[in-house]
Amino acid sequence: MQPNITSIPILQLASGDLLSIELYRFFGKQSGAKVYLQANLHGAEIVGNAVIYGLLDWLSHLKPDQLNGEIWLVPVCNPLGTNQRSHYFSSGRFNPYDGKDWNRIFWDYEKEAEDLLGFAQAHLNVEINTIQDIYRKRIQAQFEKLADKLRLPAGAPLSDHYRFHLQSLCLDADYLIDLHSTSNQGLDYLYYFAGREERAKLFDLDYGILLDRYDGDAFDEAFIKPWLALEQCFAKLGRTLRFDREAWTLELGNGMQMKPASVKKGILGIQNYLIQKGLVQGVALPPAISKPQMYLASTSKLQKYYSPFGGMVCPQVSLGDSVQQGQMLYQLLSFNKQSLLPPTQIEVVAQQNGIVYDLSSNQAVNMGEYVLATF
Repeated sequence: MQPNITSIPILQLASGDLLSIELYRFFGKQSGAKVYLQANLHGAEIVGNAVIYGLLDWLSHLKPDQLNGEIWLVPVCNPLGTNQRSHYFSSGRFNPYDGKDWNRIFWDYEKEAEDLLGFAQAHLNVEINTIQDIYRKRIQAQFEKLADKLRLPAGAPLSDHYRFHLQSLCLDADYLIDLHSTSNQGLDYLYYFAGREERAKLFDLDYGILLDRYDGDAFDEAFIKPWLALEQCFAKLGRTLRFDREAWTLELGNGMQMKPASVKKGILGIQNYLIQKGLVQGVALPPAISKPQMYLASTSKLQKYYSPFGGMVCPQVSLGDSVQQGQMLYQLLSFNKQSLLPPTQIEVVAQQNGIVYDLSSNQAVNMGEYVLATF
């Protein structure tokens, strides 16, 4: 089975050159759900491109009758961010024109939806698939109004054009998978949303973090929040519904690196998800690649540590270590610049129990800079 391949221009440079994204679409013989996958939204987080590369090969060897529905894949979905450099280091986390995080710019219907409770009341006794179809059309109709703003004589900022291009590809999807890594050094884990705990385990990763507190306007949030909000409205009216809409962000390994183990976990985890969800059939399940139980945390319980002084960090813990409250996490070598010998090494201890899941790659820090995080 070969994909339909489309190149989509998203930005014309002053030189006249075009930056484009490449869209690969696989269509099964049977109709069904739509899955949307993308990688490299943040410039330094390249590992997802290798995952998509592996999935392209896997899907290309399937027959059309083995795929139910359609799968859309977009590697290097942010070419401008991917190509940003500072010396030898990739940056690309922030739009250089306005300073905004590339993953905090997306349109969220839930923020402007009018009278969702009234919509739920009007459809209280309607079959769930019909509700999904009607609600999705409402979201798409509102989204299309953004296109009018892009065509105004005054023009629009780059971030508005960019988000419209990406969201137009996924807005009608049933399942969304956004492939990231930490910009530092990190474990392999995923973010998931309320009511999707059991399905999160299909990715066969060791760790999952419930997004019970939002940063705002992230790609996965913008996709799923309207559906979560409608579920809550129905719950207030006494009807429990779980829409078949899912959004996942996989965090795989380190920034600026393609760790083979992280790539493998990403490929096998997504394959397992697609098979278990019934999108791919007639294929053996991939071998187990992680612990049988997923450790579940939540964003409201994460603990990030910032340096109390400027200096050099000497870590005393490693990725994946379990730490107890009061345990030393790192020592800080701080030079006082007061014509005195430097003080004894400063010891920073854990504020709460947890597991170290992220470590800064830079161990020279100014006061208030990020050092590590636990969940």
